[in-house]
Amino acid sequence: MHIVYQNKVPWGYKDGFTQNVLMTQEEFSNEHPVVNFYPDVTGQTLEGFGGTVTQSVGYIYSLMEEPLKKKLIHTYFSPEEMNYRVVRVNLDSCDACLGIYEAVSDPEDTELEGFTFEMTDRYIIPFLEAAREERNGDLALMLSPWSPPAFMKTNNDRRNGGHLKPEFRTMWAKILCRYVKEFRKRGFWVQRISVQNESNAVQVWDSCVYTAQEEKIIIRDHLAPEMKAQGLTDVELFIWDHNKERLYERVCETVDETTRDAIDGAAFHWYSGDHFEALDLVRRKYPDLKLISSENGLEFRVNSTEKVEAVPFRAVHEIIGNLNRGMTAFYEWALLFDAQGGPNYVGNYCSASHHYDVEAKKLLPQPIQKTYWLLSHFLVAGSVWIATSSYSDEVEFAAFRRPDGDIAAVAVNRGKEDQPLTIRMEGKGGSLILPARSIGICVIRDET
Repeated sequence: MHIVYQNKVPWGYKDGFTQNVLMTQEEFSNEHPVVNFYPDVTGQTLEGFGGTVTQSVGYIYSLMEEPLKKKLIHTYFSPEEMNYRVVRVNLDSCDACLGIYEAVSDPEDTELEGFTFEMTDRYIIPFLEAAREERNGDLALMLSPWSPPAFMKTNNDRRNGGHLKPEFRTMWAKILCRYVKEFRKRGFWVQRISVQNESNAVQVWDSCVYTAQEEKIIIRDHLAPEMKAQGLTDVELFIWDHNKERLYERVCETVDETTRDAIDGAAFHWYSGDHFEALDLVRRKYPDLKLISSENGLEFRVNSTEKVEAVPFRAVHEIIGNLNRGMTAFYEWALLFDAQGGPNYVGNYCSASHHYDVEAKKLLPQPIQKTYWLLSHFLVAGSVWIATSSYSDEVEFAAFRRPDGDIAAVAVNRGKEDQPLTIRMEGKGGSLILPARSIGICVIRDET
């Protein structure tokens, strides 16, 4: 049994290196510093890493020359590279779009005869088709609406919050199902759909507020029955799709005996901080619900005053915390922006793992891309979480047994000093050094 420690330290510190450490049968007398692995204590199965494809992503992609398109898609979706396999797609417009659009705008069109998929077909579908080809078909979509059509809302506006009018709940459920079918017509696997993106947010862009009771009603009386009637019960239905600090209460208020069979999981975002305990609470009370991190703007934000060197450690701390509390899938925010962090029709410019300089025709990988590459390349779909314990909050681990039998663990040392430590597992132990301010992967492989 060996530890293969593949270290990828953030830019500006040290070059990457590999340590091969023999796991021996020796009894280690030291009790500190020790990291324990418990492969007999298992949890969730990982579905993979990925990100969001909005209209802006597809638009910038359409401006790229063919060799750069292929490079971008290969980097994100090839198993040899970042190995992304889950993709989130906005239904109708969101802020990371060229402008406002919606598939239906006529309140009298209850049969959806005027439904248009044109905006999705023009920019989003070509990106998804290239990703699907790179993965030989193994691409799982999550669909999320930012707002119902303007006429359906109490404020008659796609933006600025508002609520879905009760008289349009059935029609909106039909539109959501129609979207699933349009993607399926084009050969895509729609794994899941959420009821509403950020259902507690009033934004200057597309947004809609759902109380827990409103979300329960549309699921119980409209969306779940419509999905059943249209043969879409294999599509997972997710609630909340917003920040973690209210996750537990929202799940408790929405999931009951009338909705439990219809709800497959709860989606959460990172923007309000750690709140890892909220995931624990949900997992304890509802152990069968999936927990997914559906939107993570963890990258260095455009115009941010935060030091770029701090971002990978913040990102990995977030991801490790979520993985150790039951997260099954991780979606970063939009996969591609221009050099400014757009297009974004309300100026909410953000960073992404890749930017594209339209004038210079140059693809610009961002520093956070290296960190996401490390995690998504080694923590592959089908891996099963195993328990760990660590001696310090500066040294964090999350470990998974992969389908090939190896154990892969993401490791981070956020401290300013190198950390010599011992990994103990099943009566064996081995020592390695985590360099200061480093992020790495331990692969424990049985080579006997």
